[in-house]
Amino acid sequence: MATASDEATSICSHCDRSIPSTNIDLHYVHCSRNLERCKHCGDMVPKKHAEEHYLNTHASVSCSLCSETMEREILAVHRGENCPQRIVTCEFCEFPLPAIDLSEHQEVCGNRTELCHLCRRYVRLRERNDHEANCNGVSYDSVGVPDNIVSPSRDARAAEREQGGRRRPPQEFSQRRVLFTIAITGIAVILGSLFFQRKTENTEMH
Repeated sequence: MATASDEATSICSHCDRSIPSTNIDLHYVHCSRNLERCKHCGDMVPKKHAEEHYLNTHASVSCSLCSETMEREILAVHRGENCPQRIVTCEFCEFPLPAIDLSEHQEVCGNRTELCHLCRRYVRLRERNDHEANCNGVSYDSVGVPDNIVSPSRDARAAEREQGGRRRPPQEFSQRRVLFTIAITGIAVILGSLFFQRKTENTEMH
């Protein structure tokens, strides 16, 4: 007895489906009357829904963000992943901005610095994650030496400050000398003026 799998089949010339040979004629009449092949995707769709299929799947639409034209079926992917005007956020400051401006913004934003509260050093934002993973909490001075280690340069700066403090008295003496000179000059001018005035009066009397 023959089974269904052993039954002879034929390929419908309209939809390319494999149909039992005993039903191929009836199938072809029904298929060619009610179905048509979409010119864009090749799917068989009911003739009465062919226009709806085209509008919902293949008709060109414009992205409301960038105005680029594309098939409707890829619009969602475009707006979520490819649209240059889709809104994204900066990984450093979380500021929302269009994707087309992200690279330039992050180039500047990533070079900003923040103070590490563990080692008291200023770290670039783009290097913050690596720094936090490796920071040992040791603070450093301006020449890169840990604060708990005395460096020659630090001793030199301390000596300079001490010597500068010792030199202050000569500087103060110099300032006093200038003031004294100005005072003497002023007194001399006043005395000279009085002498000249008295000499003038004596001349007029004679």
